[in-house]
Amino acid sequence: MKEVYTWPMIFNKKEWSYIFYDWAESCFTVIVQAFIFPMLYGLLTRGMTGAESIYGFIVSFISLAVAVLSPVLGTIADYRGYKKRFFLFFFAVGILFTFLIGFYPADPKFWWMVLIPYTIASIGYAGTNIFYDSFIVDVTEDERMDRVSTAGYAFGYLGGSTIPLVIAIVLLQMLPKMTVNGMLTLGGFSFPYDAYTGFRITFFMTSLWWLVFSIPFLKNVKQVHGIEPEPRPVANAFRRLARTFTDVRSYVPVFLFLLAYFLYIDGVHTIIAMAVPFAANAIEGVTADNATATLLPILLAIQVAAFFFAILFAFLARFFRTRTLLFTTIAVYCAISVFALFVTRISHFWILGMMVATSQGAIQSLSRSYYGKIVPKDMANEFFGFYTIFGRFAAVLGPALVGGISLAVLNAFGPLPGGTMRYGVLSLIALFIAGAVLFRVAEKKAEA
Repeated sequence: MKEVYTWPMIFNKKEWSYIFYDWAESCFTVIVQAFIFPMLYGLLTRGMTGAESIYGFIVSFISLAVAVLSPVLGTIADYRGYKKRFFLFFFAVGILFTFLIGFYPADPKFWWMVLIPYTIASIGYAGTNIFYDSFIVDVTEDERMDRVSTAGYAFGYLGGSTIPLVIAIVLLQMLPKMTVNGMLTLGGFSFPYDAYTGFRITFFMTSLWWLVFSIPFLKNVKQVHGIEPEPRPVANAFRRLARTFTDVRSYVPVFLFLLAYFLYIDGVHTIIAMAVPFAANAIEGVTADNATATLLPILLAIQVAAFFFAILFAFLARFFRTRTLLFTTIAVYCAISVFALFVTRISHFWILGMMVATSQGAIQSLSRSYYGKIVPKDMANEFFGFYTIFGRFAAVLGPALVGGISLAVLNAFGPLPGGTMRYGVLSLIALFIAGAVLFRVAEKKAEA
């Protein structure tokens, strides 16, 4: 049966279903991982010594657990019929425990209880992405992967990363100001409402958003590539995984690209993670206390702008090779590292934010589609398991580099106008250049 393509981006039903899963799951990233859950945790542990360290240990445990599981689960899921089952398992776990976060006790004495559903939900979310990323080889052809992948990131920014965050801001900042004696009146109905109520509704909304907008993916996307099932699939999967490591020479371009990806995506994630601390360090009038509120309009604008730039790169992918576009985005991040050296005002931070928006979605989506083209299709899950490992451990070198260089400059020259973190951010250019060089080596190996 001939595929039917629809406007505006001429995608078929399977491709649209894949794209809109990004719209569905991005809400977890912005609500649970980036903004709202950390705010709740800070509220529950206010004044508690060591709370930040415990949170850091939990995040590290999640990353480690996913990194260990990724290649193993991916290798097993290469058997036909397994990939969707694994996806559905982690999907159900993620949604259920995201919903359960909303039932946390509103008592700081039981602060630790909120970490249980958070940890399980985060592992569920990360688990789905192992298989979601690899499904790109099942929904489209090599020549269309760039467009599909970039469109997915674009709609993730427009929907899942923006709309739920705006709703959360209303629930957590605007509605509490409308209460009288702890009661909120809307449409003639009055009910108790405090900050904890807003957090609960936000987590309920996140799980429902994720579930509802995933329906097209659940209905229309199926595994196409894979190997035939065989007896003792788990034992054989481990053997295949070991064989991949021992026969690494057959996959030199793939592993060289993974190393390149690790370096430049580490720089990308570091810039995202360091945005608020950098602004507080470099811009006069921005402090640790008011940084989030001051910068929130810029962060929201970046999400919206990233949508349009991701769509632009999806269009450009029809005329330029993936490697050309990837090198372009890496060059943009080199420019960002340099421009950060001169940021002293909010207007400068707006410019910096828009520079990030041009390439943030593109560099991630093009990396995913490029990788999808070079891996063996019947081993896509196994290789995307490795891809997940390198993605999960990104933002390891970068923060250490930023912190080390910033401290070295401080020790050498003392306090400087605009702080010393700008010199740390400048040092990230080394990760982008090293990543670009390794990427080029991988390209030459693939062409040889």
